[in-house]
Amino acid sequence: MYLTRKIYVGAEYEHRKVTGTIDIQIDGKPVDIEFKKVSYIEERAAYWRKANQIHNWFVQNVQGGVDECQPSDVSIEQLRELVELCKKVKAEVVLEDNTVDGELADELLPTTSGFFFGGTEYDEYYMQDIDSTIQQLEPYISDEKYKMDEFEYRASW
Repeated sequence: MYLTRKIYVGAEYEHRKVTGTIDIQIDGKPVDIEFKKVSYIEERAAYWRKANQIHNWFVQNVQGGVDECQPSDVSIEQLRELVELCKKVKAEVVLEDNTVDGELADELLPTTSGFFFGGTEYDEYYMQDIDSTIQQLEPYISDEKYKMDEFEYRASW
């Protein structure tokens, strides 16, 4: 499960006055990239493994209920919604004895079963995915420098 950040560079347009170099090697061999032809740079913004409650949220709130491993555009507002929901889960679902209120978790951010989806229990692994989501996404929703970037979610099974 991947969230990709796309940064528009637009080096092909003189009026943007983009400068810089790209020096990349794979297995010690240089990769030939013409800087003045670079439109976007992509980087991995977040990665999850078997975080089925997070995947389910993307399917329901970004992909219109369609789960076909398709890439889907995600807005900063949608990322903000997900982080706020994860914070709410963290604040309200963990009980005093450090167990998880599965009924409330199921209401707020339900797990889902499926091919390669991992466990559907509301346990410490569920909460680790919640924490990981907050940690990975918080920088993008809290810093104005990311507001013009594009984000894309994709799961691959």
